[in-house]
Amino acid sequence: MKMIEEMHRAPRLIVGRKGIDGFQGEIHMPRWTGSIIVSWGGGWEHVSCCPYKHHIMPSWDDMCYIKDLFWNEDECVVQFHPPKSQYVNNMPNCLHLWKPVGHDFEMPPSILTGVRDGQSRESVLAEMEAVR
Repeated sequence: MKMIEEMHRAPRLIVGRKGIDGFQGEIHMPRWTGSIIVSWGGGWEHVSCCPYKHHIMPSWDDMCYIKDLFWNEDECVVQFHPPKSQYVNNMPNCLHLWKPVGHDFEMPPSILTGVRDGQSRESVLAEMEAVR
């Protein structure tokens, strides 16, 4: 996660209340404005964003922008889809990004998602063979 000073200088972000392990504020996106909560307590780095208009859901591009505001580009963060028995939905249009403090998520090989821009045929075939 980025340093708190860098977060506070982020464009489109107005920092409100601050706590010992995070802050809340307001974010101004091109299509919507909403609340944002940033925290790093309990062993997790966490950002949640909730558009004020409940019929709006943050898009993939919105979440990528928010990820880049609070984490470095070489960090992996996730949105969880937990078992239904553990669902929590206090705000229907609120999305969350998570990263454990002190270590990275294991990620699947990128070839299982698709071909990267500029990747050669030989490289694709080699990666596909490596995951068999």
